[in-house]
Amino acid sequence: MSRGSIPGVLARWQDLVARGPGLAEAGRALLYQFGVGLAFLATIRRDGGPRLHAVCPFIVDGGLYVFLVPSPKRDDLHRDGRFALHSYPCPDNEDEFYITGQAVFEADPTSIEGLRAAFLAERDWTNRPPPGWSEQQVCELFIDRILLTRTTGHADFHPVHSIWRSDQN
Repeated sequence: MSRGSIPGVLARWQDLVARGPGLAEAGRALLYQFGVGLAFLATIRRDGGPRLHAVCPFIVDGGLYVFLVPSPKRDDLHRDGRFALHSYPCPDNEDEFYITGQAVFEADPTSIEGLRAAFLAERDWTNRPPPGWSEQQVCELFIDRILLTRTTGHADFHPVHSIWRSDQN
């Protein structure tokens, strides 16, 4: 899916920062709790079933992005860009950050090179990109809804949920 076909109600990460800065800060902290972005990406298989894989999302230049190797999940997003992204479990509590939306693959070579450089720099890999780097494609994850859950620890029976929707002012 190209950028021109994204419905106007979806948001970029920078929109979340502007309209819900506390939520954006908490979400970023959960996505980056292990030093680099780590999350689970759910996609929709051709038969309509779910597919779930670990990915390394990264936030740069006002967007939330993922690089994807040639894989079934990448094929899923090319066919049907809907996704769900969920933070990794926390070791000390049951806090979580969940996003749904639409993935859009970047096609501009200059933008792709800038995103590659930012991704590698974030991991201090500028001199040694990962294997298969040239085959990876990058997509921006446009946001429809977010759920942030805060807990006081494991087995917290009163979690606090915050919901954000891109179509809210």
